[in-house]
Amino acid sequence: AVAGAGRRLAGPDRPSQRDERAGHREPDVILEPLVVAGLFLVAVLAGFVDSIAGGGGLLTVPALLAAGLPPTTALATNKAQSTFGALTAATTYTRGGAVDPRALVPPILTVLVGSAVGTFVLTRIDAARLEDLLPWLLLAIAGYVAFRPNLGEVETAARIAPRTYTLTAAPVIGAYDGFLGPGTGSFFALSLVGLRGHDLTRATATAKVLNLTSNLTALVVFAIAGAPAWLVGAVMAVGQAIGARLGAGAVLVRGARIVRPALVIVSVALSIRLLVA
Repeated sequence: AVAGAGRRLAGPDRPSQRDERAGHREPDVILEPLVVAGLFLVAVLAGFVDSIAGGGGLLTVPALLAAGLPPTTALATNKAQSTFGALTAATTYTRGGAVDPRALVPPILTVLVGSAVGTFVLTRIDAARLEDLLPWLLLAIAGYVAFRPNLGEVETAARIAPRTYTLTAAPVIGAYDGFLGPGTGSFFALSLVGLRGHDLTRATATAKVLNLTSNLTALVVFAIAGAPAWLVGAVMAVGQAIGARLGAGAVLVRGARIVRPALVIVSVALSIRLLVA
């Protein structure tokens, strides 16, 4: 999401939407080598988690803020590095045969449009009400997955056609990613299981391709604004890529056995983080 996981995670020091619309540019960021090394390790863990169940920003955004980056720079840098993690995961899933991006061109396009619209709306209205609802929605997802032990083990009959999903769920979740962000990967995966009948492995792989689209949209917006700390983002991008490769590989080998508990843990953790923020 363009301001995505950061509306709550960034805390009260987040700059005003007016500043962001005006193209506010943060100063260059120089960090101590040990701090950069710590961010690299956090990125590895975040890449692993994000490639399985989403929610990597739950780790990286607070870490960037703790390192002393201003909120806008932290959010932009997080999007820069997480995009590489999403790209690595999507590539790993594609090479493993879990997803064919060529078949996803229509939903990719509607996700892109939805993300752009969500980003635009974010700059015009207050997202506080949706933020208050989000933790409970994520807890509902955790409960749904936890109490359905056979969820996503095998492919099932689709409840809606591909065209319908492309024109409804895909752009709506894309818009959410542009508007707010946390849990987008989980929303994509669960929608694909529930509406398109995918097993969890295929749903997770497809979700990562779609999430990559919304990440790239956000990164372009941040790059135009000149907000990312590119050197820090580059170091973390390497960590994200390593973690994403390991996580996606684990999903290809273990399938639903690793995705299901990861979805529950990430959804609960993100809910708690949002409730106490």
